[in-house]
Amino acid sequence: MKAGSNLEKILTAGYFAVTGECGPPQSADAGVIRKKAQYLKGVVDAVNITDNQTAVVRMSSIAVGKMLLDMGIEPTIQMTCRDRNRIAIQSDLLGAAALGMKNLLCLTGDHQRFGNHPTAKNVFDLDSMQLLDMVRRMRDERRFLCGDEMKPGTEPRFFIGAAANPFADPFEFRPYRLAKKIAAGADFIQTQIVFNVPKFREYVERCGELGLLDKVYLLAGVSPIRTFGAARYMATSVPGMDVPQEYVDRMRDAVKGIPDPKGIEDPEAKKDAQRRRKEAWEETGINICVEVIQQVREIPGVRGVHIMAIEWEDAVPEITKRAGLLPRPQV
Repeated sequence: MKAGSNLEKILTAGYFAVTGECGPPQSADAGVIRKKAQYLKGVVDAVNITDNQTAVVRMSSIAVGKMLLDMGIEPTIQMTCRDRNRIAIQSDLLGAAALGMKNLLCLTGDHQRFGNHPTAKNVFDLDSMQLLDMVRRMRDERRFLCGDEMKPGTEPRFFIGAAANPFADPFEFRPYRLAKKIAAGADFIQTQIVFNVPKFREYVERCGELGLLDKVYLLAGVSPIRTFGAARYMATSVPGMDVPQEYVDRMRDAVKGIPDPKGIEDPEAKKDAQRRRKEAWEETGINICVEVIQQVREIPGVRGVHIMAIEWEDAVPEITKRAGLLPRPQV
């Protein structure tokens, strides 16, 4: 075992893994974390804690990870290269390991121009490949990036993860980029959200032909769509996202027969229409997510799913139940 985390044990034992995600708040309110976490406890094997996602200031990933540990939930902390140089990253990782964190997802990070501090000075001292290699050396060689050996004591032992986008252009290059991340030190991979299952299957098959699936645990990213607007936006405006028109149409048609609240003047009738449309969209979005899970689970080489339901954590128990992923195995 490289780290001995629950996620690593689940995967090495041959079980189909399920991970979730928790977005820290834009405040110091620990109650927000406790509320979100209660939906994830017992229904996933580990919970990703995002690191200032979309370059917006949020509560520390490591601090939230400690809160989850105290609640009996295994965290997967995320570390981006955007905000820290190599000194700060290594320091934070030593601290995270000392606090008991065993899973780490290494990311380059969204550019700051997309966030709420667009004029902030970025760092990007390392990229995700270099970050993976650095963490692997800290764990396996007990050395810092500069080459210095660590002082006597416990080295940071992380089960190291990386992200992959099977749908980005050029599509034919994606398996080779995955190979680079595996060579740098990735033990597991969590992919971009999968909607186009046939294209994802082709990607996985190409990775298998290169022998990559024997070297890494591949978890397919999945997500429930909450509204028709969200489906349309992901299909047309998110680079690297591949949403088939079929799913956009299903979300649009989910509210057929339900009046548009914009054309209703009576407050009660307007509120009722809003509720009905919301419920119809959410039911359809969850159904689509479950269908995708069931399809990717049948693809040889896929070892689990990563459910991304940011700000909709209460949907995860229903998704895992409908997808037949409960109860989670105990190892």
